[in-house]
Amino acid sequence: MRLVYLSPVSWTSYAQRPHKFVEWFHASTGGDVLWVDPYPTRFPLLSDFRRLGVQESTINRQSPAWLKVITPPALPIEPLPGSGMINGIMWRPVLNHIDTFAHQSQAMLVIGKPSVLALAVFDRLKDITSVYDAMDNFPCFYSGFSRLAMRWREQKLASRVTQVLTSSTTLKQRWSDVRPDVQRVLNGLDASVLPTRQISTLARERKILGYVGTIGSWFDWEWIISLANARPVDIVRLIGPIFSPSSYALPENIEILPPCPHQEALIAMQDFDVGLIPFKNTELTASVDPIKYYEYRALGLPVVSTEFGEMTFRNDEEGTFLSKKGQEINSLVQKALLYRSDEEKTRQFTDSNTWEARFTAARIM
Repeated sequence: MRLVYLSPVSWTSYAQRPHKFVEWFHASTGGDVLWVDPYPTRFPLLSDFRRLGVQESTINRQSPAWLKVITPPALPIEPLPGSGMINGIMWRPVLNHIDTFAHQSQAMLVIGKPSVLALAVFDRLKDITSVYDAMDNFPCFYSGFSRLAMRWREQKLASRVTQVLTSSTTLKQRWSDVRPDVQRVLNGLDASVLPTRQISTLARERKILGYVGTIGSWFDWEWIISLANARPVDIVRLIGPIFSPSSYALPENIEILPPCPHQEALIAMQDFDVGLIPFKNTELTASVDPIKYYEYRALGLPVVSTEFGEMTFRNDEEGTFLSKKGQEINSLVQKALLYRSDEEKTRQFTDSNTWEARFTAARIM
């Protein structure tokens, strides 16, 4: 069996759900994968140019023998009517490559992001099993005509594919209005890359309250500053690229470190006393299931998170402490610091939340 995978992220980005899906597919079937990198699906914005010079989370990932990466050339004109005709001229070699790959043996199509190219590929491969894996509320990333165009493409795609998967409860509720057979397949973790757990027996007075990940428009700087002011003795450590800096002066106990490879980030997490997930509650984050939640928990860390997305449903989960509006942050962190993980329960949590467990349970193939 073969897989054509139209990814929402590039192959060289840090390992995310798409990378784990194709790895799981190959491990399950032994089949080859044709990975199609994304291309611009909206007009350029001023913020795109501001991102230039900010270190992206990319790695020098080599393609395994069973996977080939192709990158469709395209002008950033997709929202315009007729853009598919213009870009379609440049896509001819890509579409021919996909046709040849998919028709050499039994194949499957997975689309991770709606686009004009995705619809064109679906039309050419509509007789094979097809999946739309909705990982985000994509229209929320756009505005104006681009947003309307993305919503139309997504609706068209979701109504025509064989299966729709969603990565959060909110996304499932959204797509269940379109079709009744939507599956919720939450995010997960890669247990094979977790470092050996190191449990410190030293009680340090100055605790480290840490976050690892991208700092974008969804990052709640006000909450982080309130936390730092409420815990002036502790260190609030932020590790990752900053695309949306704070507009407020930062307390001295907020420590900002540069982005690092995923393996180094996991090791850095082991030095945390508490893992933080400080996201705003917005239309965009309402659909988010943060992977870092699973990694924090698998490392035995207590998690202090704002209330958003899939985290909203985790108020009763072990080792998880949700910060609600009007709640005193210091007492919440104090409760988290008193938490001690149980080795057996942590192992069970890890085993039941791997990517393999997620995709296998979904019965996609």
